[in-house]
Amino acid sequence: MASPLNRRLFLTGTVGAAAALGLAACGGGTGGGEPEVAEVDTADFPEGSTMAKLAEAGKITIGTKFDQPLFGLAGPDGEPVGFDVEIGKILAGALGIDAENITWTETVSANREPFIENGQVDLVVATYTINDTRKEVIDFAGPYYVAGQALMVLVDNEDITGEDSLAGKKVASVEGSTPAQYILDNHPDAELVNFDTYSNCVTALINGQVDVVTTDNVILAGFVESDPENLKLVNEGETFTEEPYGVGLAKGDDDFRTFLNDTLEAAYEDGSWAAAWEDTAGAVLPTPDPPAVDRY
Repeated sequence: MASPLNRRLFLTGTVGAAAALGLAACGGGTGGGEPEVAEVDTADFPEGSTMAKLAEAGKITIGTKFDQPLFGLAGPDGEPVGFDVEIGKILAGALGIDAENITWTETVSANREPFIENGQVDLVVATYTINDTRKEVIDFAGPYYVAGQALMVLVDNEDITGEDSLAGKKVASVEGSTPAQYILDNHPDAELVNFDTYSNCVTALINGQVDVVTTDNVILAGFVESDPENLKLVNEGETFTEEPYGVGLAKGDDDFRTFLNDTLEAAYEDGSWAAAWEDTAGAVLPTPDPPAVDRY
């Protein structure tokens, strides 16, 4: 186990190793290349639709996380890599937009809805749990993956054995996230400490400022993979919630939501969804079955 001083110094190593993991794992969404880009004509889409506008412009802005190994992690060149990024490329490709014409905008948990509402992004693909509160202000396509909330601690921590052992503990999560809200709603005897990003949660854990970090199991698995000598999942990542990840889009854009759902289902069928997983999160986690989309 690292000394307290080494723990403080370790953050740079954690992020660097995670970035290396993300870059090594990400070779694209089709078995080592970029996802297929469709040949489209704007006349293929309803006049005035979001699809027609984006296809005509030949570019799209997608919000994603920049600090989450395996799903969305910015590399040395500033471009994010991970499963969410590959899903974004698949969706853009169906509009005839290649990866070079995607503008990636960093979205943290607290600003995803405002970025969509204000038109700063066209889509958000950012470990974005679908829930009824969020659906009051935006819409979702998907889900394209179902995660679950879990716990991560330092490897020498034997006190925290599950969510029933959080009383009196300092629990780190991200402001505006569903895991943070779960702690507030279900564990009032724990002290929730909010940060803006999960990498800052890891910093606090390494520095001894908090006892445990909680978020979705796949996010925590990426951090543990980057430094298994210092970090571990509680109960091997046992989950205690279901977190269906969706693609966030503007409220009421039903045609666009239908198009995105159709594209996701096509990716399930043609193998590009599985290839995207295997090229990214599949470096650590087994390939799951894709979930059924919810055409609410």
